[in-house]
Amino acid sequence: MKLRHLLIALSLMATSASAQKFVGGDISLLPEYEKAKASYFDTKGNSISSPLEYFKQEGMNAMRLRLFVDPSKYTGKDKDANTCQDIEYIKPLAKRIKDAGFKLMLDFHFSDTWADPAKQWTPADWASLTDEQLYQKIYDYTKDALQQLAAAGATPDFIQTGNEISYGMLWGSHDQTSASLKKCFMGSNANWARFTTLLSKAIKACREVCPAAKIILHTERVAQPDVMTNFYNEMQKAKVDYDIIGLSYYPYFHGYLSVLETAITKAETTFADKDIMIVETGYPYAWAVPGSTIDYSKTYSYSDDGQAAFTKDMIKMLNRHQKVTGLFWWWMEYNAKNTSLSGWYNAPLFDSRTGKATKAMDIMKDFVGSNTAVNAITSSPLHACNNWYTLSGQRISEPTQRGVYVHGGKKVMK
Repeated sequence: MKLRHLLIALSLMATSASAQKFVGGDISLLPEYEKAKASYFDTKGNSISSPLEYFKQEGMNAMRLRLFVDPSKYTGKDKDANTCQDIEYIKPLAKRIKDAGFKLMLDFHFSDTWADPAKQWTPADWASLTDEQLYQKIYDYTKDALQQLAAAGATPDFIQTGNEISYGMLWGSHDQTSASLKKCFMGSNANWARFTTLLSKAIKACREVCPAAKIILHTERVAQPDVMTNFYNEMQKAKVDYDIIGLSYYPYFHGYLSVLETAITKAETTFADKDIMIVETGYPYAWAVPGSTIDYSKTYSYSDDGQAAFTKDMIKMLNRHQKVTGLFWWWMEYNAKNTSLSGWYNAPLFDSRTGKATKAMDIMKDFVGSNTAVNAITSSPLHACNNWYTLSGQRISEPTQRGVYVHGGKKVMK
């Protein structure tokens, strides 16, 4: 069989979730922008009547939504109007996403406010519960939320059981003293058993209600690969049942693309049975993002062209790694054009000064575009005997793990 025909045949066989790639963004605030009548335009200046349809036309196939427990009950000084996504808020948006033909990623925060490595506050209604009671509560809450989404016709395809949980979750109330918070650290056994039990209880609910969904464990220690690896080693030791390693990567916090690639290489070699997704990323189209700790502007200017160049190079790097199956731009829909909404965030895929999509929007689809056998056929010198391909048609330098590959026109077991 000629290699061309072989690759086409193999591409039809490679239909599992692990072989498919997903690209999109977190669009959790889209209804608020639509309500405020934000003006959206494509890169050529044409008005966009339906952002979801536009995202689909741009080749995106998955969207991400965050979920908070009860944002109205958070009383911290950093209370944020952008954390409005309780279950009643996200149900209609999740259904719109599914009805439009996208895969849905649900991001449980298990908090009333933002959850990240600096804060994982226990919801107000859960604050007085013992650990044993929390184990039951997280199971019950997760199950109920998923049942509500399923009943609404919006069953998630991917589920994050926690957001940026590198140091654990449900630490305690936001007003507790630091010493009393139940954090998890590398080099300490404290709180890991509690944390992994919480995760396992949440995942149990996910498996029961959404058995086809893939479970993601989301961390952000890409600049500290040893800490990242320790986290997933702890998950392995505790037999936590999950499918995908989810990573955040913001170059203005984490560093150069080489930093991300080092973390990916470490993850794919250490945890070869797991797929990897970049579930949050972003780069400015103008000015530095407030709070930035790393200036990458000498390599990629803070401009439309700079953002596009960063996106192109990031995707080129990600596509070298066959285990990387997802790329999601955070707060992609952010657009304060013609609204009274805040205009501080300048790393989405729309320019708040004009409402126009940035050039990077047109580039995002390249993450999935090179993954099919047909694209591999048209873009690769197939007559070369030394070329290696995955069963999905993706060209690679050489196999990095056991499996079946195409080499020299033949299927080869490595």
